[in-house]
Amino acid sequence: MSISAIIKSVQDIMRQDAGVDGDAQRISQLVWMIFLKVFDAKEEEWELINENYKPIIPEGLRWRDWALDDEGMTGDELLDFINNRLFKELKEMELDENSDPKSFIVKAVFEDSYNYMKSGTLMRQVINKLNEIDFTTQKDRHLFNDIYENILKDLQSAGNSGEFYTPRPVTQFMVDMIDPKLGEKVLDFACGTGGFLVCSLEHLKKQVKNIEDEKILQNTILGIEKKPLPYLLSTTNLILHDIDVPNIKHDNSLTRNVRDIKPIDKVDIIVTNPPFGGIEEDGILINFPQQFQTKETADLFMVLLMYLLKDNGRAAIVLPDGFLFGEGVKTTIKEKLLDEFNLHTIVRLPKGVFSPYTDINTNLLFFEKGKATKEIWYFEHPLPEGYKKYTKTKPIRYEEFNLEKEWWNDREENEYAWKVSIEEIRSRNYNLDIKNPNKQTEEFALSTEELIDRIDKNLEKSKNLLHEIKGVLNNG
Repeated sequence: MSISAIIKSVQDIMRQDAGVDGDAQRISQLVWMIFLKVFDAKEEEWELINENYKPIIPEGLRWRDWALDDEGMTGDELLDFINNRLFKELKEMELDENSDPKSFIVKAVFEDSYNYMKSGTLMRQVINKLNEIDFTTQKDRHLFNDIYENILKDLQSAGNSGEFYTPRPVTQFMVDMIDPKLGEKVLDFACGTGGFLVCSLEHLKKQVKNIEDEKILQNTILGIEKKPLPYLLSTTNLILHDIDVPNIKHDNSLTRNVRDIKPIDKVDIIVTNPPFGGIEEDGILINFPQQFQTKETADLFMVLLMYLLKDNGRAAIVLPDGFLFGEGVKTTIKEKLLDEFNLHTIVRLPKGVFSPYTDINTNLLFFEKGKATKEIWYFEHPLPEGYKKYTKTKPIRYEEFNLEKEWWNDREENEYAWKVSIEEIRSRNYNLDIKNPNKQTEEFALSTEELIDRIDKNLEKSKNLLHEIKGVLNNG
């Protein structure tokens, strides 16, 4: 049975349980169980590598101790064990500065997790289904992406997935163009389920040549996520991608006062798709200088980004059209951006890229810190032939970005690309919403014969319409 089918079976079993109410709770239930199973598989691996390894999860609470035997605990006994021993002991783990960093991850995961299931018999059925996945094998580990995609689809129907998900082709393209190098610190301060982090990790793995490189890689990827469920997913995702101690904080990045950011806190690369359209509470605003204070979440993340990036650092960020043409605080933010950063590229995406979560038009901004912007190149990503917009069933594909990639290092104006000087941007009061001047309208793209044919058809339609109107009037 495929992993997708196993996860579907698990969710079907959970639907029979009176304690699990709706998709959001089913997903939360599924994710802590998967985390525990994944972590146990990794502990088995660490035990083989290091004979002095001390288990993080105490004996008796490890997945293999209570869940692995299909004929093991069930019913009230299983329920009592999970509620009164497993959760209680993992939530109350006593840790100090000498504790293994991995133990802090386990405690953080269980502090925000709950067992919603009320039937120990159904719980045993769920466990037995999950045991069909073997996370100690590389094959099943890579198939975690199937689970991940399934969970994201279910999050969508739970009504809150848009906050967590960036299509993989977009993530991959942004990371490819930023091109992280081993030793550079990569941050996503609104990391959701970890898409940008995993993409950056896979990009950097190709540069690892020895054990020393592997140690550098382990400390390269940094994330921050505010909400419990995506935090748990991103942590599990990185553990499965061989990051032993994922450096992901469960926190709201915007609660940090930007004035307190020190050189040691700054990073080489930021790749992110911050939540937009959200409203932050008043207390958050005091963390920002007065001229940048706004309740719009995406604007605050943009300001935070500018403070967190090192000199010569590089960034790629997804932002809605509203940021490009917005005025007031947005103008002040853009002025700082263009004065202190080289905003060299804006890729304008068509409608539906983030379907079905939002239909808002979005843009990918690429910039470097340390030099002022002299000109901005725009690239309008075209829809595939026959598409009016992207949809859930016709999503954007990675190969489509080959157009941008082929153009990137040898830039010339064409039907998709154009450049605008900083002087023009200033004369527009920093309105960056500039339409493609090279775009051919459909009519001009037609041949003379096609134009004549179209005019004939329109004339014929007009004649028929007039004939119908006359008929109605005569009969009236």
